[in-house]
Amino acid sequence: MKRILNILREIRQKKSHYTPIIEVVISKSALLHNLKEFQKTYPAMQFAPVLKSNAYGHGLVTVAKILEHETIAFFAVDSLYEANVLRASHVHAPILIMDYTPVQNIVNARHMNIAFAITSLMQLQELVKAKHATTIHLKVDTGMHRQGFLPEEIDTMIKIIKENSQIHIEGIFSHFANAHRADKQSETHAQIACWETMVAQIKSQIMGIKYFHLANTAGTHFMKDATCNVGRVGIGMLGHNPSPFTQMNLQPALRLETIIGGVKKIHQGDCVGYNNSFCAPGEMTIATIPLRYFEGIDRRLSNKGVVQVRGIDCPIIGDVSMNITSIDVSQIDGIQLNEKVIVISDRATDKNSEENIAAQIGEIPYVILSRIPGHLHRRVG
Repeated sequence: MKRILNILREIRQKKSHYTPIIEVVISKSALLHNLKEFQKTYPAMQFAPVLKSNAYGHGLVTVAKILEHETIAFFAVDSLYEANVLRASHVHAPILIMDYTPVQNIVNARHMNIAFAITSLMQLQELVKAKHATTIHLKVDTGMHRQGFLPEEIDTMIKIIKENSQIHIEGIFSHFANAHRADKQSETHAQIACWETMVAQIKSQIMGIKYFHLANTAGTHFMKDATCNVGRVGIGMLGHNPSPFTQMNLQPALRLETIIGGVKKIHQGDCVGYNNSFCAPGEMTIATIPLRYFEGIDRRLSNKGVVQVRGIDCPIIGDVSMNITSIDVSQIDGIQLNEKVIVISDRATDKNSEENIAAQIGEIPYVILSRIPGHLHRRVG
């Protein structure tokens, strides 16, 4: 046994030190500021940080560990996988799994303090057959028509639940389709009216429901008009106002950094990268960075986007490829290998902020952020 321990010790000592050349930097102060901003703006509400899809690319565990000791209702995730990752990482805050979970997975779940969304009569009936003690949040369909119990199914749903004491209803929830659009307020108010009718119907028959949550970040403005005591905040918690109604003082929490990996001079007429999509109009200094579409630089930024070196905007030139992106650094004197490059800025006014990148290519910030791969190193800064 002693010999085995010595061998393991030698192996650990021989491991080379690895410094990541790409880092996702997460601002703890920005996350805490944003949470407090919501709490200050809506003091009667609790908030549930939404950590689905790797916390919108910010890092599921990284963000959870920053927020878990704050005053929150629960963490909202998409899947049992994400809940298991949090529990394996010793995050103990309550969790709601918002998307569909097969009943067999609910029955086999072993971690404590996890609630499951039940989104249809069929799923509820399967859960009843399993005769498994389960904490659930019922999702009702108020008009988005993706998931949830329809108004005409509420009576049947109530009857099933009242006949099965092993099911504990912790919450009721729904989701807005167009709360982020000023021109769709009538549709949002119609959803609220539908919500109020269904909630009143359920509350009249089932006592002790703790959480009522209808609003995402864009919908927080409308919480005052509804029976609602929790707001689900994902993109807002991470520093973005997705709606003209939620123009709060939020701070972006993510910065994506890499380093200069190569520098060279090129001459007039020299072309760069695949497809010769950029040809030098004159003498230029260009650089390469080891961050590309595999790490989340959208190919639509080819010959269009910018990154920052020493605070200076450096245009992306040529096609963004799988492994290399080229940039124009002609305006920077004495550029060196390993200099820091900011690919996504955490300053909203910068040309390479998440929101401005999204606007440039006709996307939404959610897509830009959620495509940042999970394998990249996250650092709290």
